[in-house]
Amino acid sequence: MVRSALPTANNPAADAAAVLRRLGFAILFFAIPLAALFTRRALVVMAPAAVGLLVLAAFLDGAARSPWERAIGFVTSRAGVAGLVLLLWTALTLIWTPFLPQASERLFNIVAMSLMALAGYLTLPERMRSANLYLLPIGVALAALIAIPMLMREGGRLEPDGLGVERGMVVLALLLWPALTWLHSRGRNLEAVALALAVALGAFLTADVLPLIGLTAGAVAFALTAASPRAGTRIVGLLIAILLLAAPVLPFLLKPVAAGILGPASSIVASLDAWQASILKEPLRLVTGHGLETSWRGRMLGLLPPAAPFSLLFEIWYELGLVGAVSSAILLSQAAFRAGASRPVLAPGIMASFATAFALGACGIGNAQVWWITALIVLALVFVAVERGQFRTKRPKAILRRLR
Repeated sequence: MVRSALPTANNPAADAAAVLRRLGFAILFFAIPLAALFTRRALVVMAPAAVGLLVLAAFLDGAARSPWERAIGFVTSRAGVAGLVLLLWTALTLIWTPFLPQASERLFNIVAMSLMALAGYLTLPERMRSANLYLLPIGVALAALIAIPMLMREGGRLEPDGLGVERGMVVLALLLWPALTWLHSRGRNLEAVALALAVALGAFLTADVLPLIGLTAGAVAFALTAASPRAGTRIVGLLIAILLLAAPVLPFLLKPVAAGILGPASSIVASLDAWQASILKEPLRLVTGHGLETSWRGRMLGLLPPAAPFSLLFEIWYELGLVGAVSSAILLSQAAFRAGASRPVLAPGIMASFATAFALGACGIGNAQVWWITALIVLALVFVAVERGQFRTKRPKAILRRLR
């Protein structure tokens, strides 16, 4: 007698959600590292599309559990409260900024990016599949292998759309650490070393020194945290906070040293001199700042010398003043402390990411640019995904018991 087939549960919504989620992860982990090498708008377009697919998938199958409770817990944490204070103070500076329309647009972009990050965080699955996470090191490795011969052929610069390849290498420098952390957590240390060498070679061949600076800072933080997770996390978090809070003193301390080593005519000395002059000209502005968007627009209209530094340390104090600097220091240090204490196996990579991102922001990345904010959001979401892929690191062993 032929047995009838058992009825299978057919859930079209769950199937559609699985497809959308897989496509979102493919964009987030695989497509973004590759596309960032060739087009300047890759991050700004692809990251919201990937998060939108994840949100739609969670809406279809209801995978996001207790989103409101998790959102409230996230916002009411120390880092979340500091972030809200920073956002409110940034909005308040619109009162005295001389560039109200442009500053309002920038504030809108910051709020939109923050909401996108929160939506992505809430809709990531509680347990990530390994097949999805392996797309990340594959994408980073493929991008590095494509970039190396191109950089060698073009002498360190590639200009497919009027912009160099430096932006793509900056993205690879950021995404290297979660990719390396995932491989290390799975015991694939040889592949992790090969991936790090490929990205480091691409950064070395790039004409701009920024990717190499970021990778160097990240490597130091990785080694320090791997040797002592608790000490490494504390040192990275405290160093970020101290540099942010003591930033107005830095030009006075570093200018004589830089002039003695590089000469008084170097661009670094000119940058420090412009920073020092802006402090001495209006010292009371260190309390309130000049308002959002004044750092970038001020250069264009002559309010600031063209040699003024493109640095997070300068821009925070010049635009947002003491309140912005203190809230930023609390936000970043508390985020580092909390993230570094999540899992010991992830701590070195997380601290390396903090060090790389902070070094890039402090040494020349335009922090007002939407692509940079989007890159940091992608980095945070990828690390959350890697953390949620650690629910099982070993296969369960089969235990045979003697039957009686």
